[in-house]
Amino acid sequence: STVTYKGMPGAAAYAATKAAVRSFARTFSAEIPVTQTRFNVISPGPIETPIFAKAGMSEDQKHGMAQTYPAKRMGKPEEIASVALFLATNESSFIVGADILVDGGYSNV
Repeated sequence: STVTYKGMPGAAAYAATKAAVRSFARTFSAEIPVTQTRFNVISPGPIETPIFAKAGMSEDQKHGMAQTYPAKRMGKPEEIASVALFLATNESSFIVGADILVDGGYSNV
């Protein structure tokens, strides 16, 4: 999650768990030979999933939130899946211990 890059009120415990995942990937990358496995992290921004409706967020609220991101929209689950698939192939064999941001520019802009 992008909460490891930008502070979010009320999300301290959530952010800490996501930062731990990033740390695990980096530490495991240093400890375990790349010939055995590679560790990378995908940090998504807001992705259009049922979690927002379950949290009680209206379509207007989701739209308003999405407008605060440079991409001006919510991400799609398949956009995360594409990155995961890439990381699972030999095409990404030289990517080790990375944190790939898939967040519509939120963390970088």
